[in-house]
Amino acid sequence: MEPLPNSLAIVFASVLAIYAIAMLVIGFIAQRRIQNVEDYVVAGRNLPTSLATLTIIATWFGAESLMTTADEVSQRGVRGAMLDPFGISLCLLIAGLLIAGPVWRLGLLTIPDFFRQRYGKSAELLSASILVPSYFGWIAAQYVALATMLDQLFGLPMAAGVIGVAGLAASYTLMGGMWSVTWTDTIQMLLIVVGLLVLGFEILMELGAGSVWHGVDELRSGPEAAMWEISDDSHRQAGWMAAVTALAIGSLGNLPVQDLLQRICSSRSDRVARRACLLGAAGYLAMGAFPILAGLSAALLFQDVPTEGVVTLLASKLLNPTLLLIFVLAIVSTVLSTVVSAVLAPAAVLAQNLVGPVCERYSTKPSVDRALRHQRLSVLVIVIASTVIALLGEGTYELVESSYSLSLVGLFAPFVLGLFIRRTSTAAALISMSLGVGFWLLHVVSGWELFLEPWLAKLFPQDYRWLALWPHELVDTGLSIVAFLGISCCSPTASDASVHGEQITGRS
Repeated sequence: MEPLPNSLAIVFASVLAIYAIAMLVIGFIAQRRIQNVEDYVVAGRNLPTSLATLTIIATWFGAESLMTTADEVSQRGVRGAMLDPFGISLCLLIAGLLIAGPVWRLGLLTIPDFFRQRYGKSAELLSASILVPSYFGWIAAQYVALATMLDQLFGLPMAAGVIGVAGLAASYTLMGGMWSVTWTDTIQMLLIVVGLLVLGFEILMELGAGSVWHGVDELRSGPEAAMWEISDDSHRQAGWMAAVTALAIGSLGNLPVQDLLQRICSSRSDRVARRACLLGAAGYLAMGAFPILAGLSAALLFQDVPTEGVVTLLASKLLNPTLLLIFVLAIVSTVLSTVVSAVLAPAAVLAQNLVGPVCERYSTKPSVDRALRHQRLSVLVIVIASTVIALLGEGTYELVESSYSLSLVGLFAPFVLGLFIRRTSTAAALISMSLGVGFWLLHVVSGWELFLEPWLAKLFPQDYRWLALWPHELVDTGLSIVAFLGISCCSPTASDASVHGEQITGRS
C-alpha cells in the first residue's frame, strides 16, 4: 500500500483518531459495570446470544485471519487456509456440540481453575505456566501487523506504531475488562463486515469486468487446478500430513484456551453458550471466505503477486479514497478486536492462578479491590511483554509465535478429555502436560518440523520414507493423549472437585 497524499493522510488520521477516542469512551462507560473480578473477566456471566456470538467471532478474526491467510492462499491455494478459517470454524463447532455446556456449568473463570478443581494446585500452576507464554507471540504479531499498515499509510515509524497500538488496546481493556471487549467487539465487527463486503464486491466486479456474477464464474474457473487441492502431486503424503496438522492446531488446539473459555463463561446460560459457539462457527467460516477470495483472485488480477501484503495491495488498487478509508477502519477494527481479547485472556490467568495464590499467602483476608487491581496490573504486564517481543524484530516474534501450538500439545488431553473422563489423577495431568510440552520444546529448539526428524527417517527405506513424515505437533499431542489415558486407567480413584475440596471461583 503506497503512502497517502498529505491531504488524504490528514483526513485518514483524523478519522482514526476519532475512532480511537470512541473506543476509549466505550471503555470508560464499561468501567461502571465492573464491581468484582467476575464482572471484569467474564462480564458478570450475563451476555446474550447476540453479544456472545459477536465477541467469539471477533476473538479469532485478526491479522492472521485477514492478511496472513490471504497471503498463504495466494501462494499455496486453499491448503493455506486449513489452519484459519477452516480449523478455527471447526473448533467453534466442536465447542458448541461438546464442551460449551459442561464448561459453562462448572462456573470457571480461567482454564487453570479447571485444572485446580480437577487435578489439584500443582496442575493449576503448570497449566497456567503453559498458557500465559503461548499468547505473547500472537499478541506481538497483531501489533506488528497494524503498525506495518500505519507505516505504509502515514510513514509512522514501526516502533511508534507498535507502542501506540499497544497503548490504545491496553487503555480500554484496563478500564472495562470483558465488558469493554464485548462492546467494542460489537462495533468493530460491524466495521469489519462492511469493509469485507466493500472490498469483496470490488474484487468480484474487477474479475467479472463489471459483473459480480461473471466475477464469481471467473473465480471458480480461473485459478489453476492445483490451487484448489489440499496437497500437491509431488509431495502428496507430506501435504496431507501438513494439512491435518494445521487443521488440528486450529481446531483442537484452540479448545483449551482462555479466550474461548471466557466467551463461554460470559454467556447468560449454557444454552446461550452452545448457541453462540455454533453461530460463531458459521459466521467465522462465512467471514473467512474473504481472505480465500482475496488470495485466489490476486493471481488473476496481478502479474507479480507479492508474498506478503496481498489484501493491502488489492485495497490500494481497487478502492477509491472513501472506500479505502472504510477498509482501513475495518483492518484497524480487526486487529484491535483480536488484541484486546488476546491481552485479557493471559492477564486473567496470570492474576487468578499465578499472582493471586502468592498474594493470598501474605494477606489476612481476600479483598475484591485487591483482586481487581491484580487483574489490571496483569493486563499491563502482558501488554509490556508482548510489546517488547514485537519491538525486538520480526524474527523474534515469529519464533515466539510458534507457541501457538502449545495449548494443543500440552493442554488438550487433560482439559478436553478430563471434562468427560472421571477416572483420572493428578499424575495423569502432570505427566501428560510435561510429555507433550517437553517433546514440543525439543523440536522447536532443534528446528525439527517432523517428529525426531534426523533419526526416524533412517529407519525406513526410500519407498516408505513417507511413514516418517509426521509433523511433530501431531505426535507430541498423541503422546500427551496416550500418557493421560494410560495413567488414568491405572488411577485407583476418580479425581474430581470434591477430592480437592474447593470451589473454582473461590478466589473471585
